[in-house]
Amino acid sequence: MSAVVTPTRRLVVVQLIPALHTGGAERSTLEVGRALVEAGHRSIVISSGGRLVAQLEAEGSEHITLDIGSKSPRTLFRLGALRRRLRELRPDIVHARSRLPGWLGWWALRGMNPRPHFVTTVHGLNSPGRYSSILLRGERVIAVSQTMRDYALSHYPWLDPARVKVIPRGIDPDAFPYGHRPDDAWQKAFFAEYPQLAGAPLLTLPGRGTRLKGHHEAIELVAELKRRGIEARLLLLGVIEPGREAYVEELRQLIRERGMDGQVVLTPPRADVRDIYAVSALILQLSTKPESFGRTVVEALSLCRPVLGYAHGGVGELLAELYPAGRVPLGDRQKLVERAAELLRVAPPIPMLQSYRLSDMQQAVLALYGEVAG
Repeated sequence: MSAVVTPTRRLVVVQLIPALHTGGAERSTLEVGRALVEAGHRSIVISSGGRLVAQLEAEGSEHITLDIGSKSPRTLFRLGALRRRLRELRPDIVHARSRLPGWLGWWALRGMNPRPHFVTTVHGLNSPGRYSSILLRGERVIAVSQTMRDYALSHYPWLDPARVKVIPRGIDPDAFPYGHRPDDAWQKAFFAEYPQLAGAPLLTLPGRGTRLKGHHEAIELVAELKRRGIEARLLLLGVIEPGREAYVEELRQLIRERGMDGQVVLTPPRADVRDIYAVSALILQLSTKPESFGRTVVEALSLCRPVLGYAHGGVGELLAELYPAGRVPLGDRQKLVERAAELLRVAPPIPMLQSYRLSDMQQAVLALYGEVAG
């Protein structure tokens, strides 16, 4: 086992990301920022802002509001502002977590002396091509799963495998404790807010309001279970977001067509996901497009809650390792219904999670920073 390399001096690290609303990349940004601060370094995030900024700053990081992620020609005019900010900050490392901020950061670093080190993370299985290639141009490239690393190396033959390091995202076992059950007051308040979710096993699909997350698949699953005489309830957690109104209405229309108004609830993102998972009989991961990781799989299994998901991408990778009983071939709706019925009847035991811990991810990223900064 190689020795862990940690920074031996105070570093200034700037992370670039489009916004701080919700999502895996955004949460990882906060988690790395927190680790930097706790280790005595200076952590700065540049984004257009969002609901997570307050938490970021409360945990000791700094935030600079600059829209470097909007897919508009106007965003290119912010290159000068970004370059000025970086020259003022004189960071040791600039860490890009998204493509457009990555390109702006790459261009902004040109001509800087000394030039900060450029690190990237590939969070998603983006369409291969020149635009996406910026996230493979870091001095070190972090892949959030083996699936992600394999994908990058297969589509970019010029990429040196030695520059790509797998650092899986992790969860805090204390935040998702094994066997956790929410207290009676929380349960009473939750089911008072959503009375239609009471009285039958709850299936929860967490995911933002995008078609790729498999919301339609989840609705059809519960409808088919009902046709087979198996009562269940469905929570589409986090689907209601600004700008997704048309998609949400499409889902509501499907729910009405299937006669399930009293069985399905749609919500915005919530802070009590741990308690929601804990009262769920089954957590669903039905993305129709392969994902690079699958954080909710790890969160749910850490709580000792069964997960049912399509066996592809990072979700399939995690299920194969941690909970094979929850894997279903992509798009096989019959198998999906059958497996859901089996897990609702008798779910195989779930051992206590021994991997994918948040502290492991944080330590590995800081060690990488130390290697890069020297």
